[in-house]
Amino acid sequence: MADEKLTTCLWFDGQAEEAANFYVSIFKNSSLGGVTRAQDASQGEPGAVLTVEFEVNGQKFVGLNGGPQFTFNEAISFMVHCDDQDEVDYYWNRLVEGGQEAPCGWLKDRFGVSWQVVPKVLYELVGDPDPEKAKRATEAMLATHGKLDIAALKKAHAGG
Repeated sequence: MADEKLTTCLWFDGQAEEAANFYVSIFKNSSLGGVTRAQDASQGEPGAVLTVEFEVNGQKFVGLNGGPQFTFNEAISFMVHCDDQDEVDYYWNRLVEGGQEAPCGWLKDRFGVSWQVVPKVLYELVGDPDPEKAKRATEAMLATHGKLDIAALKKAHAGG
């Protein structure tokens, strides 16, 4: 992976391999890569996973078991752009499993990583040239706690 121009490194507290397997199980076109293990006690428990490489939809990641010093927060999130409600439901339901819902289509997965599960049509609705329609769609999105509902967003956009 060293020859890649950009790789996202995610710092875990002993859960890097579990997280990599979780993400690869959810996203199509994903795969696991190399795993680096501790060789001796100076690196931790011999055989314990230090790093795991994985790819999700063409994006390269390294999961690092760095310890409890750092945790994830909402300052960084991954956006999943969905074509329809079925995709929104699929990604939302899988990613939030064991995690927690948040406003406006955001969630934290069971590892504390923040995600935004976003229907592609949302950009059209909140970016409508008609400011009243855009405002209604934006207000509907902001009022949502949890998964976004495309039909509800479209209804608000239309004024219903």
